[in-house]
Amino acid sequence: MSPLELSDVSGRVIGAAIAVHRALGPGLLESSYDHCLAHEFDYLGIPFAREVAVPVVYRQAKLDCGYRVDFVVESEVIVEIKAVERITAVHQAQVMTYMKLLNLKRALLINFNVTILKDGLKSFLRSS
Repeated sequence: MSPLELSDVSGRVIGAAIAVHRALGPGLLESSYDHCLAHEFDYLGIPFAREVAVPVVYRQAKLDCGYRVDFVVESEVIVEIKAVERITAVHQAQVMTYMKLLNLKRALLINFNVTILKDGLKSFLRSS
């Protein structure tokens, strides 16, 4: 998938997140946004997988340590959602590690607990 196509996927995800945020606003639990975003993806016909296992590879062994990514959209973009006061370095490190472990190049970290959603968006692009 080209960078332009990846950008288009990210744009569609952000559009879906904006629709959810406009309808619900900030202040709910993360699980509410998770369910509504999945519903919005379905409504818009955006292919996605939910609660995708993130295996940890250690000494050539693939271990299931219980890590899950909220969404992988169109098999290309990780979408990790939060409903927290602010995004921290730990949240960002988590997303970057998920990208590495799943060998994906693009991710979005979306914090729904903000007044204006663009203030809660963080985009990640990993070089090859």
